[in-house]
Amino acid sequence: QVQLVEAGGGSVQAGGSLRLSCTASGNIHSGTSMGWFRQGPGHEREGVAVIDSTRRTHYADSVKGRFTISKDNAKNTLYLQMNNLKVEDTGIYYCAAGHWVADHLGGLEYTYWGQGTQVTVSS
Repeated sequence: QVQLVEAGGGSVQAGGSLRLSCTASGNIHSGTSMGWFRQGPGHEREGVAVIDSTRRTHYADSVKGRFTISKDNAKNTLYLQMNNLKVEDTGIYYCAAGHWVADHLGGLEYTYWGQGTQVTVSS
């Protein structure tokens, strides 16, 4: 079992920045991928950024160059630094973890999910 607790959402104007964090506990091991997914109003859930089990990062095209995912292994904490936020980045952001994931941004292979944190970007 893995427990995930997110923090750091909020409201910001377009062009602003936010940093999300996700603290994990439980069965995190070398085969675990962790990432951020989001669901905007009227949209399906989509992968935003992932650190896979080999420590490679994967980003959705829509956030490349603006978002940075990182992980502090000592603290078992995942971060998402979001810069130059756009209105279309609005949504609920979920932290997720999965073991031996192949489709990193697909979401279906992730077993564990946080409760979600709201990010609202206004124009």
